[in-house]
Amino acid sequence: MSDPFFTPVSGFELPRFAGVPTFMRLPHVPPASERFADVQIGVIGVPWDGGTTNRPGPRHGPRQLRDASTMIRAEHPVSGVRPFEAANCADLGDVAANSASLTDSLERIAAFYRDVHDAGIRPLTAGGDHLCTLPILRGIAADAPLGMIHFDSHTDLFDSYFNGTKYTHGTPFRRAVEEG
Repeated sequence: MSDPFFTPVSGFELPRFAGVPTFMRLPHVPPASERFADVQIGVIGVPWDGGTTNRPGPRHGPRQLRDASTMIRAEHPVSGVRPFEAANCADLGDVAANSASLTDSLERIAAFYRDVHDAGIRPLTAGGDHLCTLPILRGIAADAPLGMIHFDSHTDLFDSYFNGTKYTHGTPFRRAVEEG
């Protein structure tokens, strides 16, 4: 049984179009919060697309996902499953990525996920472009092997893009394999 603090706000308490836009209307619990250590599953936004070589816009994904998720109910209408009763879930907010520096963004994202990992929180990420996966892996795989399931139409295992660029949306898993 989860802590009632981590229950999504009901549409009967506050209209679904109102309030702070968090994932499924979960409480916002940033890393500086006193409740951070109580979170078991944390939704994290990575609004960054600095590794995109075409079609920019993934930086808007976390906000759009949060907005769309306000209509999802905390109980499945057919099965009656109530996942938020099984774990303390919260929206941890967005990583403060630096849209002017790829290197700084990779470091900031890794540091955020290191803090999440050190607190024992299982992350659920709404991203930006595919390159944001590399620093996430760096942040959570620092002390133990890691398994990952990757759903995509391509592998993102290119060695480089555009005349030797090593860090793009098409190279994160190549870099991750190289880094171990």
